[in-house]
Amino acid sequence: MAKYRAIPPGFMTVGEMAKKMGVTVRTLQYYDKEGLLSPSAESEGGRRLYTDKDLITLHQIISLKSLGFSLDDIKQHLISLETPSDVANALTEQANNIRKKIDQLTASLTAIEQLKAEVLQMKTVNFKKYADIIVNLQMNNEFYYLIKLFDDDTLDHIRGQFDKKSGLDFMERFNHLSDEIVRLKKDNVLPESEKSQQITKMYWELIMEFTNGDMSMLPKLMEIGQIDTAANAWEEKQKIVNDYLEPALQVYFSRLGVNPFEEAKK
Repeated sequence: MAKYRAIPPGFMTVGEMAKKMGVTVRTLQYYDKEGLLSPSAESEGGRRLYTDKDLITLHQIISLKSLGFSLDDIKQHLISLETPSDVANALTEQANNIRKKIDQLTASLTAIEQLKAEVLQMKTVNFKKYADIIVNLQMNNEFYYLIKLFDDDTLDHIRGQFDKKSGLDFMERFNHLSDEIVRLKKDNVLPESEKSQQITKMYWELIMEFTNGDMSMLPKLMEIGQIDTAANAWEEKQKIVNDYLEPALQVYFSRLGVNPFEEAKK
């Protein structure tokens, strides 16, 4: 490290550097100690001296820190600033990191707005449901809003029955079957046909998987699934599914010689 009797042109003291970048002198001393940013020179009196190049490096550090990087991460992301290409690469990486942060913040803002809408619709304070909605928002489960329809007992059952992976897998299979039923309806496939009965059997097996065979849950599910006026695309699709499944399930249970809905009432 070069040493100077006085502060030459192009250099600034640690205090001047700190003031320009809005940080404390202690912060710059800490970055020096951690090997993130050492002064380019030192005066004979021991004053740390920085250059404009050091200022650019400090800007990198501050920007990466504001994006949530740890000091160890920042050490790995700092780019040498010896050539115009180095500077361009540093700025490119910094811009990419900012774009990622913008995406994360946008997703967080969307989740907050969605949760706010659900809280207002629920009209009661229920932190357990709020937590479930937040978890499903983080899972990118587009059907998170259905949680508000379940009572506490059903939600407890769901928490015990599914984890993140199995829950998303279940919803994927449920949606796939729902799409198949919509196609059957569109193609005017009769509910008593073999193709319809195969899909109906799979749908009922999915319901049994969801309830874990607990027939006492059927009335609750029927109440939740009852859609008089669709408020969104999912409910519109589910209304079509319900209309088609009602006669299809009657045929299915008639052939089995059982009526699980009557059993659930007992």
